[in-house]
Amino acid sequence: MSTPTTQRAPTGVRRPSYLGGLPTASAAFEFMAERHAGQLREADAAPFLLHPLEVGALLHVFGYPEHVVAAGLLHDILESSDTAAVELRMRFGPVIAGLVEAVSENPALHDPVERKARLRGQVAAAGAEAGAVFAADKLAKVREIRIRAAGDPGFARDAALRQKLDHYTASRWMLERQLGDHPVVRALTFELEALQLLPPSARPFTGL
Repeated sequence: MSTPTTQRAPTGVRRPSYLGGLPTASAAFEFMAERHAGQLREADAAPFLLHPLEVGALLHVFGYPEHVVAAGLLHDILESSDTAAVELRMRFGPVIAGLVEAVSENPALHDPVERKARLRGQVAAAGAEAGAVFAADKLAKVREIRIRAAGDPGFARDAALRQKLDHYTASRWMLERQLGDHPVVRALTFELEALQLLPPSARPFTGL
């Protein structure tokens, strides 16, 4: 589950150029920028909305249609803001909202291992487009882990990080079954392997 820190952060963020000619995705950007305003991501204290922007950009680069890009921009909105699923459906329709719901954890499940396992099963059952959003999210998150570990060598030994990486590795296998040899899966595989084989600290990650 995403847990951005809420602090003072810039809110007047310009729409990125990749959203040009994508009106629905642009509306998703405006909405998520409002709902994530003031939140900072853990890796480098950058505005949290940088993460969904990267997920949307990855989906765009990998050639997914606009509604998938929009879902990528909105993928954390249910977990990390006070936005309700019904509002998301009213604003963006059942297809985009359904993709966001498919990649959102169930907060009623308190055990993190069970919650992540249920999420993987939920994504697998939701279809290839939900899998693409999930894969792009994990790809961006692994890159953030590298940033954080580079600035904090002790972070590599954190038990919560190991649990997270176990989830990412299990997600990779699930995504390979769901999406096959898709470039987004290959990119995620590379980032996980690089984190293990070429870690940013002197002490390598284990258990991948």
